[in-house]
Amino acid sequence: MDRSEVIRKTQVWLKEIVIGLNLCPFAALPFAQDTVRYTVLETEEEEEILEQLKLEMRRLMDTPKILLETSLLILPTAFSNFLDYNDFLHVANDLLEEEDWSGHLQIASFHPIYQFAGTQADDPENYTNRAPFPILHLLREESIASALETVKHPEEIYKRNIKTMEDLGMEGIQRLWLKIA
Repeated sequence: MDRSEVIRKTQVWLKEIVIGLNLCPFAALPFAQDTVRYTVLETEEEEEILEQLKLEMRRLMDTPKILLETSLLILPTAFSNFLDYNDFLHVANDLLEEEDWSGHLQIASFHPIYQFAGTQADDPENYTNRAPFPILHLLREESIASALETVKHPEEIYKRNIKTMEDLGMEGIQRLWLKIA
């Protein structure tokens, strides 16, 4: 699959699922303003992924928000195994600490077979963090803080997301995922 197709599928996922279902009440504006950066990295080598992640973090820190609000590092050929991806998230978060970007940036995680602890693989709530490819989503802490001020009961977002997915049911979820294909 070529890079443009990976980006297209990621954008459809954002539009139809993340924004369309309001799973992230902060995603619509950067998407509409075209201040989301999509970087496709076609490697399975963790060192290469870490180096690109570091570059993306630096780019996000060095670029004004008006030009670049958030960045998605899309990994279509890496981490087919969710547990390996989950282990890598610890390494990625360690990089945030090492570079002293903790408190400035955070990483949100998405994966095609994302599974929360204590759930079954086919539980609808897992789809709140499922994406067409493994993705490391870099967010600015200040943007999150600002956005949270505009949302009633932000601590309830994840519960609303779970309810949205449960109300859709697996049949509804599958219909949405067909739009991405």
